[in-house]
Amino acid sequence: MKTVVLSVIALFLSLALLVSGSAMLGTLIALRLDMEGVAEAALGVVMAAYSLGFIIGATYAVDVIRKVGHIRAFAVFAAIACATTLMHPLIVSAETWALMRVVVGICLAGLMTVTESWINDRATNESRGKLLGIYTINFYLASASGQLLVGLGNPMEYVVFSVVAMLIVLSMVPLALTQSLIPTSPSHTETLGVRKLIRQAPAGMTGVLASGIALGAFLSLAPVYALRVGLDISQLSLYMGFSVICAVLLQWPAGWLGDRIGRLPVLTGLLFCGALAAAITAVLGSFSIVALFLFSGIFFAVAASTYPVSVALANDQLPNDQLVAACAGMLRTYGVGTMLGPLLAAVLMGVLGAPALFIFISLCLLVGGMAVFYVFRASDMVPVEEQGEYVTVTPTSTPVLSEIDPRNEEFEEHHPGEPAEWDIADKLEMLVVDAGEGVATEGAAAEEAPDTSEPSYYEDPDSGAVDAPPGQDVPPRRTE
Repeated sequence: MKTVVLSVIALFLSLALLVSGSAMLGTLIALRLDMEGVAEAALGVVMAAYSLGFIIGATYAVDVIRKVGHIRAFAVFAAIACATTLMHPLIVSAETWALMRVVVGICLAGLMTVTESWINDRATNESRGKLLGIYTINFYLASASGQLLVGLGNPMEYVVFSVVAMLIVLSMVPLALTQSLIPTSPSHTETLGVRKLIRQAPAGMTGVLASGIALGAFLSLAPVYALRVGLDISQLSLYMGFSVICAVLLQWPAGWLGDRIGRLPVLTGLLFCGALAAAITAVLGSFSIVALFLFSGIFFAVAASTYPVSVALANDQLPNDQLVAACAGMLRTYGVGTMLGPLLAAVLMGVLGAPALFIFISLCLLVGGMAVFYVFRASDMVPVEEQGEYVTVTPTSTPVLSEIDPRNEEFEEHHPGEPAEWDIADKLEMLVVDAGEGVATEGAAAEEAPDTSEPSYYEDPDSGAVDAPPGQDVPPRRTE
């Protein structure tokens, strides 16, 4: 296990830089547009555009990686994301920024696909559960760090956008210097249709969608809410960072509780608790900074734990050979939720004011909890003794990562000592370099090596006369 973790440290470092840069950029864009006086509805469209781009990138980035290789694909996606980030302060327009958010979303999905496929290739049956746990912690720590970096400057200036670009560019360094073998090219992950998932696991799909709407709305618009209730930029960055880091607190307790009383009761409790915490935030958030921090943290911890519990519940009702396809379908559903959340919440904020954000989130979680409790309780209840393994997963990932889920019985690990298949472009390049070096080495050796070849001469078998080339000593005549 130690060897596996050491081999993926560079990958996790690259991933941390990417996630922190992405989190920082999202908050900066929301603040900048609000400071520019952009209408709430337009702001919601811009923030939702990122999720659209991420879904597109998670679907088609595999094709780019298969054609040009992991490192080249990573460099391309990072370069485009960096250039797009630097364009934000140059062209301040809601329409242009919406388009750029789509581009950044595609690039971030591509970058995460590269790193996650690399992690997938390094995983073994013994290590993949721990790797997923490390991935989850790494993700939330990096996301919280990105939120804290927002306090470094003013969103109205270009400096903070340059910091984001620096984080994205620096993510290339650990990956480029890694000495791990380049993994096999990722394959397209099959996705279970939404209708089939709703039919077979309606409670799990409800939890995934509610979690996506709530978290999407919060991450996109909570910075605007905090700004409007009187927090300055430094306080706002602390508020967002504190809320995001709270996501780690309930991941394992929720799983432990679900293993003992069942997934469905835990999912129901999480949805109702999240609704209550969001409602209290809507009431007290503008009056008490302590209440704002406390109940926002509780809400985010609950909402972030809702996704893995929902996935575990859905997997309990599906065959093991459909796990990866089901996870891919639920990730896509979550992505749709993260698009709907900012769009709807922004419109309500424009009509009812800043507290409408948490009123909307509370209502979404409440409706989800009621649906799970009253509508799906009988059909989705799985006895505790028949439940599968609980695994902590983060919803902001690509379908590639679901392949190393310990519940995936079709996982094929990379056996120690067996070299991974190199990208074809890298293999050809190495062959050309090796061939050139081989020719040069042979030429140099030919010039420096002494002449050890046998002398060539001709001896007449009848007369015994010897004929040798000019400059070559004639050997003594053979005697019987």
